Amino acid sequence: DVQLVESGGGSVQAGGSLRLSCAASGNTYNLCSMGWFRQTPGKGREGVAAISARSITYYADSVKGRFTISQDNAKNTVYLQMNSLKPEVTGMYYCGAGDGGVWSTPESYKYWGQGTQVTV
Repeated sequence: DVQLVESGGGSVQAGGSLRLSCAASGNTYNLCSMGWFRQTPGKGREGVAAISARSITYYADSVKGRFTISQDNAKNTVYLQMNSLKPEVTGMYYCGAGDGGVWSTPESYKYWGQGTQVTV
């Protein structure tokens, strides 16, 4: 199994920045991709960004140019740098880990963290 722990969420004013972290532990060697999803009350998880084992990145159109996903393989940690934050990105952010598939589809991820709240 793989365990994921998110951190870095909080409350920030519009235009501010936050950096989310997702630390993975356990059997991480089979993972092909890790992604960040946002969820708001009454809605499903929406793909925000993802990164493959080869560091290929994917972004939702709404965050391109403002969010950056990166990874530190030595630390088994994925980061999401969020700049120029807008109120519409408020939500619970979940980190997911999987072995492939469409990056923006929650079903492509087998493991999930507990989430971290972002409020703008």
